[in-house]
Amino acid sequence: MIGSSGILRTRSCIVLCLGFLTIGSPAALASDCPGHPDALGTSRTLVVDPREHPRIGTMQYRETLPLKDHEVVLTFDDGPLPKYSNQVLQILADECIKATFFIIGGQAKANPEGVRKLVAAGHTVGTHSMNHPLTFDRMPIEKAETEINGGIEWTSAAMTDPSKLAPFFRIPGLMRADGVENYLISRGIQVWSADFPADDWRHVSSDRVYQLAIQRLEAKGKGILLLHDIQARTVAALPKIIRDLKARGYRIVHVVPATADRPATPTTPVEWLLHPPTETVPIARWPGVPNFVFTQTTTLPAPSLADLNAQSAHEPLLPRRTKAQADVASTLPVPGPDLFAIPEGSIEVLLSTTLSRRAATRLAMAAQTPRGAKGKAGKPHAPRSAQAPNPAPQAKGTAPRPTHIATSAKKRA
Repeated sequence: MIGSSGILRTRSCIVLCLGFLTIGSPAALASDCPGHPDALGTSRTLVVDPREHPRIGTMQYRETLPLKDHEVVLTFDDGPLPKYSNQVLQILADECIKATFFIIGGQAKANPEGVRKLVAAGHTVGTHSMNHPLTFDRMPIEKAETEINGGIEWTSAAMTDPSKLAPFFRIPGLMRADGVENYLISRGIQVWSADFPADDWRHVSSDRVYQLAIQRLEAKGKGILLLHDIQARTVAALPKIIRDLKARGYRIVHVVPATADRPATPTTPVEWLLHPPTETVPIARWPGVPNFVFTQTTTLPAPSLADLNAQSAHEPLLPRRTKAQADVASTLPVPGPDLFAIPEGSIEVLLSTTLSRRAATRLAMAAQTPRGAKGKAGKPHAPRSAQAPNPAPQAKGTAPRPTHIATSAKKRA
């Protein structure tokens, strides 16, 4: 045990007394455990209505139990198995801790006395199916109903007072399915998952079970712990888990269902979230866009240009000059065909074929040769096939065309 017993005793009493005075619910304090003055005890009893919050446990669902910081709910699955369940019962009794047990119908049928011991000790008893199949997520709904009803029937039959059976159900292996959950909810049965497990169903040591339970609880700060009362490793780890809960200032909460004589504990919706949002913590994602409901599906007609320029007592939406400018643009003259005409025999025409391009090149070179130049180098000869046609007569006063220059150069040659 960490620290002296006197320090732990004082801390435990202070924490539990404060919780008792704040909540005002019945609680088993450490001083109520004969022979165990330093017991952890149960700080308060939480009454829940399964119909108001049908799914709990953040391992699978959005909501969990409305616990305060450093509050823990202990849950045990798969019992009763006398060899180990009786030892778990004794450990809890020595600490005056109340827990929730999810019973398998087959175990209740084989060990009805174990179910009665749980009820007599004041624990909450729920169900865990008839045979614990790990196929609830894919089995036909008819078979799932048989498993659920069988577990309820044999567990209630083992009780002296069947009304003590709580409408709590945990799906074996947490293999959830919508059809199964909807069936349970329709019967007013609350579906329990968990906030963190200790992996005590795996082949690990008891020390590892203890370490995982404390580490995951510290990470969450509060929540529902999932254990199994049919494992030797759980029996060995449970005292160490309880020891650390006391040392770290955690408190045990007992959960019971609401009845006509026992109303649900008043809570707010935000308390059913493991970590409620605050004004100082930003949200992790943008809120979803709501689905709006429209009164009709018809749409208004699109406005036309005439509507925008309609005459009214007010100024038009568009300036009046906009339409005037459009009228001016539509009255421009159409260009004549002679604007794009190319005279016959021009260099542009000669360039349209390969041979003509060669002739046009020679003519252009001849036109650039000075008139007084002598020698064969200054007298280029164009082939006959590349000769240009006779040019059309030219009006007086007009500039000479390139074809005339080429013709005179040919005569000089």
